Parts: sequence; structure tokens; C-alpha cells
Amino acid sequence: MYQSFEVTARPEQGPPRLKDLRAELAAQGLDGFLVPRADAHQGEYVSPRDDRLVWLTGFTGSAGFCAVLPDVAGVFIDGRYRTQIKTQVADVYTPVHWPETGLADWLIAQMPQGGVIGFDAWLHTAGQIEQLTEALAGTPITLKPVGNMVDAIWKDQPGPAMAPAKVHPLEFAGESHDAKRARLGHELARAGQKAAIITLPDSLAWLLNIRGADIRCNPVAQGFAVLHADARVDLFMADAKLQEVRDHLGPDVTPHAPEEFLTRIAALEGLVRMEKSSVPAIVAAAVGENGTWGDDPCALPKACKNAAEIEGSASAHLRDGAAVVELLAWLDAQAPGSLTETQVVTKLEAFRRSDNALQDISFDTISGTGPNGAINHYHVNEDTDLTLEDGHLLVLDSGGQYLDGTTDITRTIAIGAPGSDECAAYTRVLMGMIAVSRLRWPAGLAGRDIEAIGRAPLWYAHQDFDHGLGHGVGAYLSVHEGPQRLSRASHVPLKPGMILSNEPGYYREGAFGIRLENLLVVEPAIAPEGGDAHRSMLSWRTLTFVPLDRRLILPEQMDAASRDWLNAYHAEVLEKIGPRVSADALEWLKNATARI
Repeated sequence: MYQSFEVTARPEQGPPRLKDLRAELAAQGLDGFLVPRADAHQGEYVSPRDDRLVWLTGFTGSAGFCAVLPDVAGVFIDGRYRTQIKTQVADVYTPVHWPETGLADWLIAQMPQGGVIGFDAWLHTAGQIEQLTEALAGTPITLKPVGNMVDAIWKDQPGPAMAPAKVHPLEFAGESHDAKRARLGHELARAGQKAAIITLPDSLAWLLNIRGADIRCNPVAQGFAVLHADARVDLFMADAKLQEVRDHLGPDVTPHAPEEFLTRIAALEGLVRMEKSSVPAIVAAAVGENGTWGDDPCALPKACKNAAEIEGSASAHLRDGAAVVELLAWLDAQAPGSLTETQVVTKLEAFRRSDNALQDISFDTISGTGPNGAINHYHVNEDTDLTLEDGHLLVLDSGGQYLDGTTDITRTIAIGAPGSDECAAYTRVLMGMIAVSRLRWPAGLAGRDIEAIGRAPLWYAHQDFDHGLGHGVGAYLSVHEGPQRLSRASHVPLKPGMILSNEPGYYREGAFGIRLENLLVVEPAIAPEGGDAHRSMLSWRTLTFVPLDRRLILPEQMDAASRDWLNAYHAEVLEKIGPRVSADALEWLKNATARI
């Protein structure tokens, strides 16, 4: 199995570790230390060696940080994790609602007499430290870059990730790395820049058409790179990782030991582009006055998938959709009370692995029933595993990594007879998903401009959810990919080729959760008869094909256009997925996609 249900951190481990950390801070003359969920590469996910926040606090969310002071230790969590954190951390830690409460404001309130806050300059971006420094200006609180205090007390800390890198075939990449380097190098030259620093693992993987296994569920190899305007690349990656890709990289990609990175970038001449939101503070300091802020040059080209990547993703979704349909057909045949959350995860992974195309899961499967379904990013383990009881809902959010694409799909499933509140909320969530799927919009709009459409049916009922409507998705890369998002915070215009999730939800703490998710790709919209042919508009093409649970739908609460979309979608699911599944699953699928 790719997924483990072992409990890797327990609340009772937190107090002694916090005590040891505070002793280390006192020995170093520090009044506090910041512990982010980050590594030197600033990707979303980290290797076991860099999982310091989990090790110290027990909190396993994919975003957040801890600020440790002598008398209080705040764990900053956003709306996705406010239920989850209650069971994961000991009472020596104080949950802090973030971003409603900013770190600077919290520090000022907790430290009226001031003090010195240490931080590891590899683990915070230049933008984060700049923002925090400005917010603390004029206060008696100062920041100081120091060695990592958690590493100093973590006696059995794992070693660095050292999985070998592999070539990502051109048939899936759709463009050679020579062409990518030349294209991006030309853009640097046009901007008057001599080089760009690349620290994000997925940017590095995309640029050089390589993949790896340094991070669970993310096919990336950790390293750093300097892309020069003449299309050369200096690659800073452990030699042991490069044995299978040296010939592929060719003469214009020069490997170096990672230990040389800071020295070499300090010697660069001319303007060097860095992304303030992803480059570690120590890297920006090493580049010094030659540095200029700008976007990661790989981010937008990576997000705008080429034809090979889009069609590869479409193929991966058909393969993945068949596995999910097999699971749903099997699940429907089991009696309520006979299965647990982990058994569902195990069975789904078995279906995904059945054709040998699966390289990995794209994240740990979220399988949450009853009250566990109300935890946005619930991770089932041996201690929390619940039985699927009659009347429960099951939130099943999962995905696969295939050579031709990355998938991410969520379905909410009725176990036995669902309740009326559950059906009403499910129908609202479904209508929000359909409204976004049907949308066409003027080119130039960003995620913030359209994400409210997916929330509107819930808003009318005085309901909402505390996560974004959607995130970008990579092409056999990270399941969460920027810069595009369907979020109030996203200013990046949506462009053809971008793949995003469409995942509205609703969560009632202690009772049930609902989330529905399809992946969509942005395409130019064709003007219908009577439309303004001169207007540039965009629309979605749906990539995910798995039926929605008809038992939870209240058709009378849906408008005619939404019902028509749902019936057409289900007809397409049957057409595309039917030939790919077993006879038993096909019979189930025919019933599941019947018209409403």
C-alpha cells in the first residue's frame, strides 16, 4: 500500500518536546523560535526529515506554523484545520486562528517587553521575513536568523531524501527541456535579467523534464537551480540522484553539489530574478544587491498545459474514473455497519493499482464518515477509524499519480438512508459545482472573480465552507499547483490550459461533511448563436467522469439547467467509463447514471 494508517504523532509527545525546545532556546539566549511547515525548497509538502511541525506539535495539516515563546506556544491554523487540531495537539499548545490573527500582532500581544525571535532562514521565504520585519518595526521585538532549534533536539531525525531522479518522457511532457530552457531564457533576456533562481521542486521537475520520489505522493526530486538567460542551467542536486538522468540533461545543464549553491549564487553577475514568495530568505541574502523580484519563470508556463499534457490528463482521468466507479459499485453492495474508513481506502487503492499504471497516490486518501467527514483534510488512522453506519455520509477525496497525469476527485456517498438535512445541503453543494462547470467568462478574470458562483447556493441558505473553491493541479506533478486558484485571494488571470479543481463543500462539525470535486481545464469558449463573436471568452472542459450520488439529490430543488447538465454529465460518464469497468460495475453504473 502507498498509504499507511499508522499514528505517527500523538498529543502526549508534544509537552516533553516543547520543554526540550524551550531549554535549547534559553541556552541560545533566544526568547522564541518559529517552526513552519516548510523545507528549504518551499514546496507545500515536506519529507520526513523536514516534518518539524508534526514532530514538535502533532499537528499534521498541510499549512500552518508554530511560534514558541517561554510561556506560550501558538499553533497557527486556517479554517480547514480548526476541527482537526482539537484532537491532534496537547493543551500546552494554543490554537491561533490564522490569518485572522497575524503572527506579528500575536507576538506583540504576547511579548509587551520585547525579545529576540529566532528563525531558520532556509525555512522562511524572503517575503515572509520582510513582511514580519516591517510589521514588528518600532516594537521591542527583533528577528534573528539562527540554526534550527528543532533539529538540535530531534535526536532520531531522519536523513535527507535521496530518491533517484528519472526522465519524464517527451510524449507526456509535450516539449523538450531544451525548448523550455530556451523559451524561458529568452523571457529573462527580454526583461534585462541574466538569471533566475529556482527553488520549488515542481518547477525544477517541469523545467528539466525529470521526476523523482523525494516527497510522498509528489513525483519531484529536491534540488536548486539557476536558469541563465542563455538557456544554460546550473543544477544543485545530490550526485546520487542524477545517475539515471545525466545523458538526458545534456551539456547545457551542469550539476553541482548542493553545498555549493549559496557560494555560486553570491558570485552571479547582472540582475538575478527571485520570487519573493518562494525563495528562502537566506538565498535572497546571498544574491544580495543583484537580486530583483519577479515571478518564478516556470510557474505560469507550467500551469498552462500543452496539448500533450491536457490529453494525457484526460486519459489518466478515464483510467482513474474507472477505478473509482469499481469502488463505488463495490461499496454500494456492502451492508451499512460492515466497513470502516480504512477498508474503503485500501479497496480503492487496490482498484487503482489493478492496471499497473498507477505510480503513486496523489495525496493520502481522505475517507471520513459521520463526524470525521466534517474535518476538511481528515487523515484516517488506526485510532480514528470509524465504521460506516446507516444514515452516515462518507466523504471520499482521493487521487492518483500516473505518468500521463495527476488526478484528484471527491465524492460524497450516502451510507444507507440519508437524512433530510444532508440531502438539502448536498443538493446545494452540487448546484454550486454545476454552476461553475457551466460557466463561461470574459478572458482576463481571475479565480477571485468567479469563485463566488460555486458558493451562491449555500449562501442563500446562510451556509458556506472555509476552504477555497479550487486549486491548480499539475501534470504528473503536485496535486496542488500554483499560481492559479479559485479563491478570493487569487489575482492570477485564468488562461487556456490551466487545470483546476472545482470543489465546493459543506461541513457541520460533529455531524457530517459534504464535498464534491471534479477537475476542469480552461479552454477558449466558442460563441453560441446570437452571442458576441468579437468577445474573448473562456469556459471549462470537464476531465473527471464519476457519477454523483442520486440518493442525496433533491431534484425539485434544482433549476432546469442544472438538471439538464447533470443528466448530460451522467450520460457522458456512462459512455466514457462504461467500457472500462467490470460487468458488475457496469450494471451499477447504469443505475447510478439514470436520468433524474
